[in-house]
Amino acid sequence: MMPKELLDDDMSETIDGLRTRQEAFALATIIRTAGATAAKPGAKAVLDAQGQIVFGWIGGGCARSAVKQGVLRAIHEDTPQLVSITPEDLLSEKGLSNGDESEGMHFARNGCPSKGTIDIFIEPCLPRPELIVFGASPVATALAALAPQFDWSVSGNARSDGFAIPPSTKRYAIVIATQGQGDLQALRASLRASKGFVAFVGSRKKYQTLAIKLIESGLPEERVRAVQAPAGLDIGAVTPEEIALSILAGLTQLRRKAFRGEAQND
Repeated sequence: MMPKELLDDDMSETIDGLRTRQEAFALATIIRTAGATAAKPGAKAVLDAQGQIVFGWIGGGCARSAVKQGVLRAIHEDTPQLVSITPEDLLSEKGLSNGDESEGMHFARNGCPSKGTIDIFIEPCLPRPELIVFGASPVATALAALAPQFDWSVSGNARSDGFAIPPSTKRYAIVIATQGQGDLQALRASLRASKGFVAFVGSRKKYQTLAIKLIESGLPEERVRAVQAPAGLDIGAVTPEEIALSILAGLTQLRRKAFRGEAQND
C-alpha cells in the first residue's frame, strides 16, 4: 500500500477507517494519460469492494466501468491490475478489442468524445487474515507478539469454552498452543467450529494419541488427520520464540499460496 505521506490526510483517514472495519478496498492511481483527459497522472481514488469510489477522483463516467471491473478483479485475485482506457481507433491499431488483455494490461474502450487514453494502476488491500491462538503458554505468547509484524490480526483464547470463528472472518488460521493445558478440549472446539487451517503445537506422537480420542468423539477422521502437527516448518526450533518463528513461516506459506488460491476460487 502506498505510504501515507504520499496521500492527503482525508484519503489516509478514509483508508484507516476501511482497515479498522476490516473491509476490502482498492487504491486506483492514474499513471499515464495521452490526449484530452479530465483527470491527470497522479490522480487517486479509494474504491470499495464493489468498485464504487468512496474517496477521490480519477475521471468521469468514461472510466468508471473499466475501473470497477479492475477493482473487482484485483480484490478477487488479490493481485494488482493495470487498466488502459483507450479510444477504439487506437485499440484497432494495436489489434485489440474491448476487454482484451496484453502484456499484463487490461484494455477497455473509451467511448467519450474526448478520445483520450488513461492508464490506471489498481492496488488491492484485503483485510488482514485472523490468527486465532489457543493457550497461554510461552509459545502462544511469543506467537501472538510476533504475528502482527507479519500482518496478521491476532486474537487469543486461553480457554476452549465458548469458542467460535468470528462470522466476518474469512481468511483465518488456528494455532493450538495449549501445551498440556486443555489440548483435547481446544482441538475439539476448533475442529467443530472450523473447516479451515488448524495447527497443533506438540509432538507428532502426542497428537496421534489425541487424534484417536478426537475420532472416537465423532469428529471426521479426514478432518482430524488434516491438522498440522507439529505446527510450523522444521527449522530445528527449540525455544518458544524459535517455535513461534517456525509457525509464522508456515503461516506465511499458507497466506501466500492457499489464501490466494482461495480468493481466486470464490
